[in-house]
Amino acid sequence: FRDYENANNERHRLVEELYHQQHVHQTFEFVKKTREEYGKLEKGEMSIWECCEVLNDIVDDSDPDLDEPQIMHLLRTAEAIRKDYPNEDWLHLTALIHDLGKILIHPNFGGLPQWAVVGDTYPVGCGFSETIVHHKHFRENPDYKNPEYNTKFGVYSEGCGLNNVMMTWGHDDYMYLVAKENGTTLPSAGLFIIRYHSFYPLHKGEAYRYLMNDEDRENLKWLNIFNKYDLYSKSKVPINVEEVKPYYQSLIEKYFPAKLKW
Repeated sequence: FRDYENANNERHRLVEELYHQQHVHQTFEFVKKTREEYGKLEKGEMSIWECCEVLNDIVDDSDPDLDEPQIMHLLRTAEAIRKDYPNEDWLHLTALIHDLGKILIHPNFGGLPQWAVVGDTYPVGCGFSETIVHHKHFRENPDYKNPEYNTKFGVYSEGCGLNNVMMTWGHDDYMYLVAKENGTTLPSAGLFIIRYHSFYPLHKGEAYRYLMNDEDRENLKWLNIFNKYDLYSKSKVPINVEEVKPYYQSLIEKYFPAKLKW
């Protein structure tokens, strides 16, 4: 999985072009502006399950492996975690909702280009780590040459905590804002997973550790557990949606209001 090097086929060319666009356009200013706009949560109101259904129309161009409806991947991830961690119901629900922010691609939610929705995430406002996929394209990003943003810490300080760090804009940060602003009672580790599950330079490349605080380090343990399932639940195990739906509906009721602002 996550084979980015084999650029011989059309799928991989599509993935590389997405990262090219992302690396050029995701600047500190772009992220700040877009986050403020979407943070108003004025795109509509719907339940978590309604959002799952909307997401079925969306294919993620950044994923070299996945070409099936998102809901199957979400339920497969959630069910695999549920089997191994039966008592951590918050983790089952986190798995179900972690990618719902991909509705940003949908015309009703701004129809954002894929480079502003999917793909690996990383901090803006400080130097771009060499561990970031397709790093060479950063040379075209205005922040790359800006002395305010291109040093190791940039606008941040050591141990400042990831909560104080601006990440590239995408589905992770959007869903984090939606969950937080709608008053979810998910634990801090659940919100951490939602916000950083695409932050591969951190959990795979071990980059940017110097920005983390103690709470981040604690939450990262859960993210590492989650990540194993997120990546490898992409095998084609069939899931009967109607059979598992009541269980996930009960978790949604436990941790979220009936309708959310998006």
